[in-house]
Order: sequence, then structure tokens, then C-alpha cells
Amino acid sequence: MSPTRLSLPKDKIKILLLEGIADSAVERLAEAGYANVRREPKALDGAALTKALKGVHVLGIRSRTQVTSEVLAAADRLFTIGCFCIGTNQVALDDAAARGIPVFNAPFSNTRSVAELTLGEIVMLMRGIPFKSGAAHRGEWIKSAENSWEVRGKTLGIVGYGNIGSQLSVLAEAFGMRVIYWDHTGKLPHGNAQPVASLKALLAEADAVTLHVPETPDTMNMIGAREIRAMKKGAVLINNARGTVVDLEALAAAIRDGHVLGAAVDVFPVEPSGKDEPFASPLQGLPNVILTPHIGGSTGEAQWRIGEEVSRKLIEYSDTGATMGAVNFPQAQLPARPTGARWVHIHRDAPGILSRINESFAKRGLNISGQYYQTAGSIGYVVVDSVEARKDAEQILEEFRALPGTIRARLIYERR
Repeated sequence: MSPTRLSLPKDKIKILLLEGIADSAVERLAEAGYANVRREPKALDGAALTKALKGVHVLGIRSRTQVTSEVLAAADRLFTIGCFCIGTNQVALDDAAARGIPVFNAPFSNTRSVAELTLGEIVMLMRGIPFKSGAAHRGEWIKSAENSWEVRGKTLGIVGYGNIGSQLSVLAEAFGMRVIYWDHTGKLPHGNAQPVASLKALLAEADAVTLHVPETPDTMNMIGAREIRAMKKGAVLINNARGTVVDLEALAAAIRDGHVLGAAVDVFPVEPSGKDEPFASPLQGLPNVILTPHIGGSTGEAQWRIGEEVSRKLIEYSDTGATMGAVNFPQAQLPARPTGARWVHIHRDAPGILSRINESFAKRGLNISGQYYQTAGSIGYVVVDSVEARKDAEQILEEFRALPGTIRARLIYERR
């Protein structure tokens, strides 16, 4: 077999990684032949981000970099984005899809880190440790069992029983907690966890309430003053999900009057862009409150796993056209073949596109050896293989690019 010919050689593919993405991502990219990598320790925004993206094909970010529609419009070569985190709301996903740019994330890699932090916070809050630790730092000695409880035998209410919530339920049960959960879709319980019929039922029963939901129109302010007052008196509340889920003013009021025993919050409606920007919250200065700077998934192990997971998805898309795991794009995957050619075609979905693509092979008397076609919203995505079309690969690519409605077309490889 002769060397593989690519429409865009790997050493020409420029990759920009922002926000101190883990070494594991760079190592995996290098192993796959991608060495043209620029790394930046911080987020970029505005004109700095627009300038940095000139000529860049692959962008890797975490949660601070805001990839707006204006940024996407200025990205002249960008063909994929990797969010090295769980959330993707920092990217204009629909605009990215309209420009033929799939966006990948890491929905599983930091679940253990967040679950462990949450369980630790439950223990600390139910023992009143934040208040007592603060007093000890000030030289005060508060040795008291008042409002200090074991977690064994208490009820944990998990709102959102996905990857993090379900893993947390297993850890909490090992601590002797009774676990109940509420999710807007039916989920199979882990261990002895039990679903409840409504959020209201969960709030009334749980000694500790923890939130693990995405940011959607339905979850914004889902825990407001009414829900907080519906909580069991003396319960604690943990939000390691999204900053818009909880009304912090209402939570602060409930802590002041003793209805809520304490709270731990890792995410906020407005967060500083860096360590030099001040941070403010209604919860500051309140007793038995843990405030952390959005570090739920910030462990060495989690960041290493995230680096590997997202870089693998980016490599698979660049090498084979696979879009499995993309959050804004049709899902397609075909195994790479040792010989032949592969193309991808991204287009605005309309009747007749697939037949027009197939005509490029039929008029040459060529067989299609593999094909995957999928649509999502207004975007159509085709991956096409042909063992016989190697000598015609470039001509077929040009025909694909000339088709009406084409957003992007690429020859992934041509192997003899």
C-alpha cells in the first residue's frame, strides 16, 4: 500500500488550545501525527481571539472562552471545536453547525471528581465545618455538637440523575445515606436509590439536596424562593451544576433565617474571567457556606481524562470524518479502510442532495463501497467511501464542492 494522500496534510492542520488544556491532549494529538499545536494558558476573547483564530483549523477551549457567532464568522479555516469540559453553552452551537463545524465535549470524564466533591461538601455542611473552621482561623474555639449531624441514615435528594448524579448516589449509599432522585426523564436507579414523582416531593423529604442538571430554559431558576422554602427545614443545598439554576438571593435569605442549614456553591450566574477580576455573591460572609471557584471537575485525574477524550474525538473527526459525540451535528461513523478514498460532504439539508452526490460515482462507473448519511435540523452530513475512485478523488471533491447547498466538503484520505 502506498502512502496515504490527504487533502490537508496533518502538518498543515493548525491547532489552537486555550485555557491550559492538559498535556494528555497534546500527547494524543502528537501520537496521531498532529504536531502543529499552539497552546495558551488563558482564555482569549474579542479581538485577541479573532486574531488568534486566523488560519486555525481546530480549536480547543474550556469554559471561559466565548465562541460567538462573530468569532465564528472571522474563523477562516476552522473545521471543528473541542470543549475540554462538560458544558458547551460557551459556543454558538447553531451557528457552528451552519458553518459545518461540529463541536465535541467531554460529558463523562470529570463525573467522579464532581461526585466526590459533592459528597465531601455534604459531610462538611452537616457537621458545620465551614463555620467552625472559620472561627478557628480567627482564634475562636467552638466545640459544640449543635446542628452537627452524621450523614448515615440521612436522605440525599439528587436533582438530575445523569452521569454525575447516578455515580454520586452509589458513593452516598456507601456512606449509609438513603438516596432519592428526580429527573425529567425516567432513569434506571443505581443500588437502592429510588425515584420520586416530583421535585416538590424530593425537596420536602431530603436532608441534603444536590443539583446536577444542564443549563436549559427549563432549569434556569428552577430552585427559587418557593422551592427553597419547600425544602425540609434544616436541610443543606449543593449546586455544582450551573450558575443559573439557583436564586442566590433567596438562598441567602433562607440561610440567614435558619430555614436552610448551609450551602455549597461552585457555579455562579456571573463568574470572573480570571483571578484579577473581583468576585461577588450574596452568599459571601454567611455561616456554613462553602464557595468554590467553579472547580468541581478540576482535578488532575479529570483534566487528564478530558484531554484524552476530547482530543480522541477531534482526531477521529479529522482522520475519518466520524462525528459520534458531537453536540450540534449529525452523528456518523464509518471504520477507516486500508485502501480507497473517503470524502465528507456537509450541506444544508434539501431533497436530492444524496442522489447528486451518488451521480459523481455513477457517471464514472464507480462503486460506492461505504456510505453513511445523517441529518440533524437543517444540516445534512454524508461520509462516502470508494475503493475504485482513487484516481478521480480530486475531481469528485470539486464536484461535491460545487453542489447547491454545500457548506463544506473534504477529501479525508486517498490510499492505494
